[in-house]
Amino acid sequence: MTGIFELFIDEDTSFRFRLKAPDGTVVAVSRSFPDKPAAVCGISDVREYAGMGLITDLCPEVPHRGPSPTPPVPAVRQTSPSAMPLLPVPPRHHNPLPQRDRTGRPWHTTALVDASCTGLVEA
Repeated sequence: MTGIFELFIDEDTSFRFRLKAPDGTVVAVSRSFPDKPAAVCGISDVREYAGMGLITDLCPEVPHRGPSPTPPVPAVRQTSPSAMPLLPVPPRHHNPLPQRDRTGRPWHTTALVDASCTGLVEA
């Protein structure tokens, strides 16, 4: 199943949309838009850009708190000289993805909404 976009008017009488998962969980809420065609164009942009969008990790590096308590692992008994002992796995560190250039067209302006999103909303 796919998610559902819901258009609504917020407490400031601005148009917004939210994306809901098939189970009804709200996944995302948009910024406010001045009118309904702009909000519909925002949904169109989310559909276009989010499909295979890159991830940019802006989170600060979290320091490690030391080894976590783990139960003792029984020693591996070698049954033949060709058996290799298990080696400890080094911790994996996350490297942030490179940032994308986001200097392209602005997300929405009245001119862009009127030009690129005509016919998306029934009158």
